[in-house]
Amino acid sequence: MGSRRGLRASRLLLLVGALAWLALAAAAHYDADEGGDLIPPFALEEENLTEFWRHRSASAAFYRSNKEAWRLSGHYIVVLKEETLKSQTSQTVKRLQARAAKRGYMTKILHIFEELFQGFVVKMSSDVLHMALKLPHVDYIEEDSYVFAQSIPWNLGRIVPEQDELNEYNPPNTGELVEVYLLDTGVQSTHREIEGRVFVTEFENVPDEDGTRFHRQASKCDSHGTHMAGVVSGRDAGVAKGANVRSLRVLNCQGKGTVSGTLIGLEFIKRTLAVQPYSPLVVLLPLAGSYSRILNAACRLMVQMGVVMIAAAGNYKDDACLYSPAAEPEVITVGATNAQDQPASMGTLGTNFGRCVDVFAPGDDIIGPSSDCSTCFTSQSGTSQAAAHIAGIAAMILNANPALSISELRQRLIHFSVKNLMNEAWFPEDQRLLTPNRVAGLPSKLVAEEQLYCRSVWSSLSDSTSAATAVAQCNSNEDMFSCSSLSKNGKQRGEHIEDYGGRKECVAHNRFRGQGVYAIARCCIWPKADCQVNSHSQTTEGIAMKSVSCTKDSHVLTGCSTHSLAGDINGNIRAVQRADSGRAHCVGQGDAMVHASCCHAPSLECKVQEQPPLEYPTKVMETCDDGWTLTGCNAQSHSPNILGAYSVDNTCIVISQPGSKGATAVAICCRKRLLEDEKQSSSYK
Repeated sequence: MGSRRGLRASRLLLLVGALAWLALAAAAHYDADEGGDLIPPFALEEENLTEFWRHRSASAAFYRSNKEAWRLSGHYIVVLKEETLKSQTSQTVKRLQARAAKRGYMTKILHIFEELFQGFVVKMSSDVLHMALKLPHVDYIEEDSYVFAQSIPWNLGRIVPEQDELNEYNPPNTGELVEVYLLDTGVQSTHREIEGRVFVTEFENVPDEDGTRFHRQASKCDSHGTHMAGVVSGRDAGVAKGANVRSLRVLNCQGKGTVSGTLIGLEFIKRTLAVQPYSPLVVLLPLAGSYSRILNAACRLMVQMGVVMIAAAGNYKDDACLYSPAAEPEVITVGATNAQDQPASMGTLGTNFGRCVDVFAPGDDIIGPSSDCSTCFTSQSGTSQAAAHIAGIAAMILNANPALSISELRQRLIHFSVKNLMNEAWFPEDQRLLTPNRVAGLPSKLVAEEQLYCRSVWSSLSDSTSAATAVAQCNSNEDMFSCSSLSKNGKQRGEHIEDYGGRKECVAHNRFRGQGVYAIARCCIWPKADCQVNSHSQTTEGIAMKSVSCTKDSHVLTGCSTHSLAGDINGNIRAVQRADSGRAHCVGQGDAMVHASCCHAPSLECKVQEQPPLEYPTKVMETCDDGWTLTGCNAQSHSPNILGAYSVDNTCIVISQPGSKGATAVAICCRKRLLEDEKQSSSYK
């Protein structure tokens, strides 16, 4: 009896082994037929067999445009993982073609990316998509979509600037050391306004025009690009009259392009720079499409190479964060204003807005060269024209300071812009706080001086769940000097800075019955600044008070924050700053943790400024003195009805609910440490 059972068990084991052999052999045969490497039988341990099949059946992520009308069906951008080799890219292409052919589908590879990222563009049936998502090495697939020129021609007549006004424009330099790559329609390079200033590259990647009867007139095909080149560097209408423009055609005669065509254009630039490095370099993207993960990533890669990326915010009177490349934080995103320094309207639409916009610039009724003839001019409007203005200003700043990073350039554009000109009522109510009220202008001095520059970066609004968080981050080459938060209804658990291996995040916490919170990071640039966070969670005996400061003399306090792990953050436990004993520190009450942002910057000096509430206002503001830069902003109050604190340019603003007793706005202001003779002269001003 026992021998029979043993025999049955042996046969069962043999059967299981045979099935495993057949399964692995089938997998090996499947891969071998499609150009893959053979997988030898039993190369995998028995315990890894389930993991093997799980890996084979796992699917990559798929993304598509949030605007259905802009989708380019049947065209897909396949993005492979970062560590993928070029040989594996080729192997993935062959596998996809083989698997599709087995099922009777045709595939056409339109482009293989090897410089910008590892991946390819493929034209195929949507029925093949599920097979592509399961290919090895695939990170994600994005359906291709259209991008559009962001200009709307003004049809009510041409506006020609007066000659004496043109003569007053006398910029400090012409930007002659800077190259600007323009990704647009074609350009009429023989126009007298831009002749000799624009080099038309051989690059062209555009979709077919809509409609079988469309007639490709040169004047139509070159209209937008010619105007843009003229705004950047035209002899009469140009901002930086000496900048060198190189044009790439990524938009067709109707001003329409694709995400994949724009990506291929960026790869062309990257390949060109590998052969002929050039700096400083600006890439102007006067176009917008729906949100694209891969287009944003490609722009981010270009910035990491030292390229300045400037993009139009979009002409849809909408949140710029919904469009690409405007949504990419590393890109300088530009909105448009009119001659009255108000947000530009274009028919029923207008300039985009929101936290993804860095600055506004003139973009309405802009005179520039027309492609109708070699001496014609026309007026066009849009965020494309606004972006071209910033490209020109950037060229002049970089001409004087070629080593500036894009973060330093952005900070200077913000610092020297004109503040609070626009009527905020033009924007939707929920976007007024998030939209920067600043219009770009040329700085009085282009040569960089050692100065502390700071800006505020807002997160999106968190959801309303009790554990929801909002996160704001600084860009590369910026340091997070402080973190604050703003609640929709005052129900929040505060904020703090998290450090993930040198990458800091400003994290704000919603709480039960909260309607969402914003996190606001204060992002600054100062040479060799190294910031860290000191925390205190223990209460001082007797008064439930806690205090935390910077422990090293070489560190300065640049901000305070506080958050609770369980309870509310009310006014009586809000972190505050005091200058006791000659050194500032952060003070809080209750069970909340108090955090001090301490930056190693011996050449900086900081002070605390306060503005108490007057007759219990709901909005209290404190602005740093001239020559000082706001690095931190908090509220001090014993009232539980505080919504939060945030920084706008150089002003700390505290918001309270109607009917509350208000709060004191507490600002930390810093500047370059002055020498003794400079201090004496400053005290007499």
